[in-house]
Amino acid sequence: MDDRQATQEFDTPDAASASASLDPHVELGEFLRSRRGRLTPEEVGLPEFGRHRRVPGLRREELAQLAGVSVAYLTRLEQGRAHNASAEVLDALARALRLTATERTHLNHLARCRHHGGEAEAEEVRPGLRAMLAALDGTPAYVTGRRTDVLAWNAPAAALFGDFAGGNLARLVFLRPDPPFADPEAEAADAVGALRRDATCHPDDPRLAALVGELSLHSADFARLWARHHVEERAHGTRRLRHPLVGGLDLAFETFRLPDGSEQTLTVHHAPPGSAAADHLRFLASWGGGAS
Repeated sequence: MDDRQATQEFDTPDAASASASLDPHVELGEFLRSRRGRLTPEEVGLPEFGRHRRVPGLRREELAQLAGVSVAYLTRLEQGRAHNASAEVLDALARALRLTATERTHLNHLARCRHHGGEAEAEEVRPGLRAMLAALDGTPAYVTGRRTDVLAWNAPAAALFGDFAGGNLARLVFLRPDPPFADPEAEAADAVGALRRDATCHPDDPRLAALVGELSLHSADFARLWARHHVEERAHGTRRLRHPLVGGLDLAFETFRLPDGSEQTLTVHHAPPGSAAADHLRFLASWGGGAS
């Protein structure tokens, strides 16, 4: 294998081309290459022949051996030229690459998701859901849709997060000069993972492609994470925030995917009763903020 071949095995999109690489077959190939590049022969129990490896991770031949597929077929997969990979092949590749549960789901979505052509229709939040947001007195909550767009939020969420950066969480994380997050790396990973999942089923959405291009151009952190094909997802946990009025806040959050097929999610934040964080939330709720 020469230097040119070694380079081609692990090409990743740069900031200028990121918005153009949403084709699902190309995405699947890039995802496989990125995960192959992070493993070494020693980690998967293969002998390492030769002292100088031009490939930074597993060679294509090594992954094919581990997964029990031909090198020719794996090459077509990684080049975006093989369609309709079987469940058995995908499972074998997932095992060989030691994918996490979220990564396995993403791999299967890339191969199986029903791809929507063109720009997706405008998203509407059901009136009943807006009423529920308003009823969550003192509990910050918001609804997000495709492209990490914030579609609706209540007054406590507005008081907590302030400007939602044009109604988009990814812009809030990567483009706002003073984002309210005390753990920006975790929030950045979540935002990129969400956009990657959207790109799986909406590869031809021009607004999604434009957003990826905008973020890639103006945020080196986004471009780096996007090129790594990060797909991890936090559906619950602790969100560390910093607010100009109350300082640091550690809030538990839960994110629920709505069961109506709308691709919308509801995120709710809360604090233990009697805690300092709960007192801060009550203060912010009384201070005010605009719902939408």
